[in-house]
Amino acid sequence: MHPLDKATSLQEIVSGSLQGETSDAYWNFGGPFGGVTAATLLRAVLDRADRIGDPCAVTVNFTAAIARGPFEVTVRSVRTGRSVQHWYAEIRQGETVAANATIVCARRKAGWSHQPATPPPAPPPEAITAMTTDGRNAFVGQFEFRFVEGALLPSAQPAETPRSARSCLWLNNAVPRDWDFIGLVAFCDLFFGRIYHVKGTIFPIATVSMTAYFHVDRDCLAALGSAPLLGVADANVFHAGFFDQTAELWSAGGRLLATTTQIVTYRE
Repeated sequence: MHPLDKATSLQEIVSGSLQGETSDAYWNFGGPFGGVTAATLLRAVLDRADRIGDPCAVTVNFTAAIARGPFEVTVRSVRTGRSVQHWYAEIRQGETVAANATIVCARRKAGWSHQPATPPPAPPPEAITAMTTDGRNAFVGQFEFRFVEGALLPSAQPAETPRSARSCLWLNNAVPRDWDFIGLVAFCDLFFGRIYHVKGTIFPIATVSMTAYFHVDRDCLAALGSAPLLGVADANVFHAGFFDQTAELWSAGGRLLATTTQIVTYRE
């Protein structure tokens, strides 16, 4: 079993209630990597027999730290229409709601399509040396990062003037894994905090809320195999302890797979 599938696996306790356990392989500073939390909540919906279509939107609110060990996931359908279905899911440890999510699934219809967005120029991934993951948080070692621009270069002292918040890079799993929505939502949170790039130092930050929109169906994802994705991340504003973070995930063939935004809190 791939490490991501193991980390997001759930066992049903009763209908609508499941149990999971944190994974040391995807540990971040003080809890699980947020992408694996989002993927776990999405899996709770995708595993439902009454789920229709594919996910098209996921919003996750990270409400409390998740401690090492078991947790409970509850999931329920909010409303099902002819082509769109709304879900609510949450992770609990004891009486604490550690994360909650709203997830929208839909049956996509064949018809007119248009993609005005264009991918950023980038050399092929094999032409770029992967970032070393030695000495970083455990979850980083589960992935490959090949920076085209905006590499993470932390130092002991903050930059004298703010640097660019933009990064462009090829991303993939360190252990190959074919693409699906579990992997895609995890990668929506894989970009390092933009404030690290701007200030040039590492200090505590935490994603408060993240939304991901998917622009493909399961067949399109499956056709990608385990190929790397091209990611672009940026930010618009850093103010009063919070900053936003936006990102795109592209296929090597120029298909926009997902767009995502999040609000992050920081303290210096």
